[in-house]
Formats: sequence, C-alpha cells, structure tokens
Amino acid sequence: MIEARITIITTTTGTRTSDYRLLTTLLDPGTHPAAQLITLYHQRWEIETAYLERKASILGGRVLRARTPAGIDQEIHALLITYQVLRTAMADATDSRPGLDPDRASFTTALNTARDQIVHAAGIIADTVIDLIGAIGTNVLDNLLPERRIRIKTRMIKRSNSKYQARGPNIDRRSYQATTNIDIISPDP
Repeated sequence: MIEARITIITTTTGTRTSDYRLLTTLLDPGTHPAAQLITLYHQRWEIETAYLERKASILGGRVLRARTPAGIDQEIHALLITYQVLRTAMADATDSRPGLDPDRASFTTALNTARDQIVHAAGIIADTVIDLIGAIGTNVLDNLLPERRIRIKTRMIKRSNSKYQARGPNIDRRSYQATTNIDIISPDP
C-alpha cells in the first residue's frame, strides 16, 4: 500500500489537497517507484474513455445483433479488433511526431475516417496511393485534440441526475490549468 498526499494547485479556483491510498501488486520499488505509480493515478480516466469509445462510438449506442453465443462471440471479437486497429493507426500517427502526446489523437476522427474509406473503397481501387501513416493517421494529425487537463475528481459512482434538476446560471464549466504536487507519506518498502 502506498499512501500519498496529492496537492492540486489551480490558477483560478485555489488549492485542493487529498490523501490517497494505492494498493498494488507491483512490489519492487526499483522498477516501480511509489511516486511514479501515484503520478499515474490521474491517467485512470483513460480506461473509462476506452470503454466509452467501444460502447458509444463504434456501436453508436446500438446493441449487438447476434442471436447465438457463437455469433455474439464473433461480434465482440470484431469490435475489439476494429478498436485495436484504429488505436494502432492513431499510435502510429502520433509516434510520427516526436513529443506528441497520444492522448491528443481523436478516436472519433479515426473511426469516421475509417468508415469513409470503407464507403469510398479507398485503398481497394487500383491506382490508390498508400503511405505509412495512411489516411486515418493524416486525418488524426490534422484534427488533434487540445492537451488534456489534469483530472481532479475522485473516482466514484455517479448518481443519476434528476430531469427536474434546475441548471442555474452560476455553473462554472471553464477548464483551467492545474499543477500537481505529490508527497509520498508511506516510504517504499
């Protein structure tokens, strides 16, 4: 168990400090220092984004169509392969520019470009030009997302919002720059 105090210093909303406990099976402090593991805490949101990409983006909110266990298995594998191919194309594109954070690549852009290529039969018709980054990578690089801000909310189960809840004019939805300071409370074993 690693205990840490994370202080998030923001420019417009003040300072927020929280204590975190991280349980891990990575026990060698030489290869997995406590500070490095705690720093990765803010990357935890990426897995939630990946789930959303598979459920909402690729499926478009639809359910699986197969009616047999073998058909469902085949459909799930097709979705996972499609996701992995698109992610590989996105990683190849961002790797072509040194220092570019892969988080800036848009999954929706990659998915829509791949769909357009299939609809237009690009790469199948003779005399089509093929390059290493490809149309998907080129389109991803042309439409990069802004740098991600640091996530500061604790991990929790959301309660469903009431459709009768008042929205009020005083809700601040602006993004802001934040810096993080991490102090390890419990030393490495």
